[in-house]
Amino acid sequence: MWVGLLFLLVTTGSTKAQTRGKLEIIKDSRIDTLIARRSAIGKNGGKAPGSGISAYGYRVQFFNGANRKDAFNAQNRFQRMHPELRTYINYKEPNFKVKGGDFRTRLEATKLVEELKGMFSPLFIISERINPPKLDTNTTAP
Repeated sequence: MWVGLLFLLVTTGSTKAQTRGKLEIIKDSRIDTLIARRSAIGKNGGKAPGSGISAYGYRVQFFNGANRKDAFNAQNRFQRMHPELRTYINYKEPNFKVKGGDFRTRLEATKLVEELKGMFSPLFIISERINPPKLDTNTTAP
């Protein structure tokens, strides 16, 4: 017991209180650039300055198959029916996937699916990054 008490007295007596010192922060100047860029993205509604990409939205996939010619034919048929909507062809071996539209909400994409029923099969609503349509800010509320 005396050994434990002696050890406790020796260790507490030898400790020193920490004194206040000077803190020097060294950082790369590129950090400020990244902070400014992130701030600009926040002010632009989630879009990077100069990019046409925002957060996730929805597209309607109306073709999936291995034949390239069929994929382009489906894209042309869709474009004739909806010239105002953009189409996208993705190829991941061995299939082509053709999608249309840039919708902010699933409801908008569902409306297109209803229009395309019977003309294309199968139809899927896909969540992915979109090129959002521009909002009309010149309209006034009634």
